[in-house]
Amino acid sequence: MERFDCWVYKGRDQPDTYLYLPLPDDFSCVPQALLERLGTLELALNFELTPQRPLARAAAPKVIAAIKAQGFYLQLPPGERA
Repeated sequence: MERFDCWVYKGRDQPDTYLYLPLPDDFSCVPQALLERLGTLELALNFELTPQRPLARAAAPKVIAAIKAQGFYLQLPPGERA
């Protein structure tokens, strides 16, 4: 079964917006414009991510696919699009 640690950061300037990363404090793959939009990032959560793990606002396989493809997953507030 595929699994890896996942670090989730919240942006002070964007309420209910979360950035999922596969490594702690490694923002190197996140576009600078997105980092500026999010503002100061604070660690909100660290957990083991598996395809079967239930998440509040996204399907775990979708999060895993985004992290593999672009190095991060951005969770927006309900009703917003990237």
